[in-house]
Amino acid sequence: LSVQHGRFRGQRVSAWELVNSEYVSEARRRWLLQSFRRHQVSLEEVVTAVTTLVEASERQPSQATFRGLRKQLSANDLFRSQLIDRKTLDELSQGKKTVQEVAEMDHVRRYLEGGSFIAGVLIQDTREKMSISEALRRNVLRPGTALVLLEAQAATGFLIDPVENRKLTVQEAFAAGMFGRETYQKLLSAERAVTGYTDPYTGEQISLFQAMKKDLIVREHGIRLLEAQIATGGIIDPVHSHRVPADAAGARG
Repeated sequence: LSVQHGRFRGQRVSAWELVNSEYVSEARRRWLLQSFRRHQVSLEEVVTAVTTLVEASERQPSQATFRGLRKQLSANDLFRSQLIDRKTLDELSQGKKTVQEVAEMDHVRRYLEGGSFIAGVLIQDTREKMSISEALRRNVLRPGTALVLLEAQAATGFLIDPVENRKLTVQEAFAAGMFGRETYQKLLSAERAVTGYTDPYTGEQISLFQAMKKDLIVREHGIRLLEAQIATGGIIDPVHSHRVPADAAGARG
């Protein structure tokens, strides 16, 4: 089947995948399957019913917005990415749940913000905390080690200042004097793992893994950035500006 709406848009999927997708509530799914087994509805009618649900979900207005890594996301965005279920989406639309309540749900917060961070350097003897840039300035870290850690930070969303408890984009960190122009250029490249790469042939915004497959980034470097993303909460989808589980990212290609 070819689907024109929702997260299956442009893909060919089976009727079974549609019926078992997040667009169909458990009660509705049970009714459809029982009716089909009893020959009360045809396969075509099941498919029509499910595609109607998908289309209705896409048309459903929702004012609820969530803060992603680089842009605002709608409740429908979270639903399409399977970060919230149909029940939660309906409760948001009906005012039974607030944006804050949903954003603070463990699995939602993890994929919007990340589960952990590459924060900085801790001096064991004195318990002093410092940023990676400061550790480099004070010769606590070697230049090569510091650059690898800064690139990992940039590729996972933000550069961290653990002393001031701040999260900064590469541009903001450069403006704050955390590193020089040469490092700035290298970190902008790493940050594209969050903001996305541009396919030179189609102009389409693509992810880090897709850029690796198209040889737009050196494979070894890309793998290191991917490992940093997975270690801090999940692979980043630059189009939708949030993280996704590694298995879901693989399924999406």
